[in-house]
Amino acid sequence: MLAHLRREIVPFLKAHWRSLALLLLGVLVPLIIAASLTEDVFRDGGYAWDAAILAWYRMHRTLALTALASGLAVVGGVRVLPFLALGIALLLARAGARIHAWYLVFALTGATVLNVLAKVIFQRPRPDELGAVLIEPGFSFPSGHAMANAAFGLALGLVFWRSRAGWPVAVLGVLWGVLLAASRNYLGVHYPTDVIVGFLSAAAWVYGLYMLMARRWPELRRSPGGRDDTMKGGKKERVG
Repeated sequence: MLAHLRREIVPFLKAHWRSLALLLLGVLVPLIIAASLTEDVFRDGGYAWDAAILAWYRMHRTLALTALASGLAVVGGVRVLPFLALGIALLLARAGARIHAWYLVFALTGATVLNVLAKVIFQRPRPDELGAVLIEPGFSFPSGHAMANAAFGLALGLVFWRSRAGWPVAVLGVLWGVLLAASRNYLGVHYPTDVIVGFLSAAAWVYGLYMLMARRWPELRRSPGGRDDTMKGGKKERVG
């Protein structure tokens, strides 16, 4: 029996090792880390560095940084981000990349829905309002701003990954998610564990969704600019 299983499993692993590795790194590892942090926060009382990092941010606030963080809160919030994502999705659809447009919409919408459900389940109070720059309603865990903007940035990176602009867009997308997450701690409206779990959960959701949709619609793995702009193995993919 073991020999029979080995004959079936080994060829499968050889044929699909790349996809399995990406599934592990892109979905399972972020989920495992997020679950571990969540367990420590709600079962064991959390981490001392949660409060220590917030205290460090309070000691290093300046008028310029506060204005920047407050501006990011607006751009990355519900009054701007959904319309920004919708605008990009419409541009993608007009360029003929409809599946890329739908993927971007589903990535952001799904992350938002998952965040709302998590907040209702965990109901973690926000940090002490006396140390916060802004007063925001709702629960703290996980950070909605961190989760939504990480989903937006990472999804954009995946949308353009096979294009000439793949690396720059991917780097900017990750930096955008990290910057928004850090700004929430700076403003004192979220604990560090709120934004870390939000970012990791968004990463798992966005990449898991990408794998599922790309399996059904393989054109998602191409550049939104079409075959002529699609890069494969560091070189432009040839047509014909």
